[in-house]
Amino acid sequence: MELLDWSYTRGYNVKAYFSKFPQSLVIFRQIRDYYFVYQVKWSELDPVVTREDLEQMELMMNKELGLEAEYLKRKSRVQSM
Repeated sequence: MELLDWSYTRGYNVKAYFSKFPQSLVIFRQIRDYYFVYQVKWSELDPVVTREDLEQMELMMNKELGLEAEYLKRKSRVQSM
């Protein structure tokens, strides 16, 4: 999967499109020092989005924004290890 395009929205959210889901808009919100998937405006033309897809999208977006280290240090990831 590749990040095709992204931009900021009002309220400092980020909207993005990914190659695996080109017809579905993914909205990210900031929490602390990283972004997480808030909403997927899914299109029936795309495959079903799995939890693994969401995690990959979050990692790709945070890497693009220079926040990969903060994302990898997040509390939920540390607790699940």
